[in-house]
Amino acid sequence: MTDTGTTSVDDAETTSEASASPTDVLRRLHPIGWVAVGFALFALIATAAGWDLLVARMPWWLWVITVATIAASAFPPVLHRIRLTIEAVSEAAGKIALVLAWFIFIIQLFNVITRYTNDWFERDILFGETTSLAWMSFAALFLVGVAYGVKNGINPRIDFWWADFSPKRKAWIDFILHTFLFLPFLIVGLRVLKPFAARSLGYNRFANDGAGEWPEGWAVWRTWETATDAGQLPQGPIQAFILVGFGLWTAQVVAEIIKTGFVINGRDELGDITDADDAPLRIE
Repeated sequence: MTDTGTTSVDDAETTSEASASPTDVLRRLHPIGWVAVGFALFALIATAAGWDLLVARMPWWLWVITVATIAASAFPPVLHRIRLTIEAVSEAAGKIALVLAWFIFIIQLFNVITRYTNDWFERDILFGETTSLAWMSFAALFLVGVAYGVKNGINPRIDFWWADFSPKRKAWIDFILHTFLFLPFLIVGLRVLKPFAARSLGYNRFANDGAGEWPEGWAVWRTWETATDAGQLPQGPIQAFILVGFGLWTAQVVAEIIKTGFVINGRDELGDITDADDAPLRIE
């Protein structure tokens, strides 16, 4: 969708929403809004019942996100712009992944060359350093490229069965699986990876009587775990980058939920439906 087309659609939607009755707004509420409403009600019940669960003691910012999601679901232009912004980031991540792929190729080619020419150097450690760098770059390639893969639908499917479904049925399947299985998994992953990323960069949560402390000085990499290869390159950055990769992945799944929700509501022009005849057939 071009920028001009996006602008015209958003302007038309804004005008339509301004003149719509409350009944029409409820009828056209994005499905993610109903999910957020159900989640908010469940959280209120859990809080009133005093359950010992996270949903019963949510922080204030999570309540803000929930309420904002409900409000935004009534305004398709807002959700549409959010989706386009997320997908622009995923496209940029895909370009970075391409650069990393070429970088890995060059590094591995260098590894092959130095494997037979290390005798010309005074030290025999160069091969180990480049091997570590290649593995770390490959990990970064996957982490930065997974969001791009989700956006372009290259995740595994049984396409010879999937291809016969109507766009709305596909949207329902993706919306349910992404919302109730995929997104919760990624949120749990982010919660687990946040302290892991901090520790990877040297944060000591036991220092200062449990208050936590970051390492002092400018040579912080000396506190990082090192690779097992001969070069022993620091692994702190690539370990912390796992959190970034999961963040990009989560954002793109949210964009997919927004997109499929538009299709469920019959708003195919905002869902960017791809003709099944134009899509590649994969059996995986």
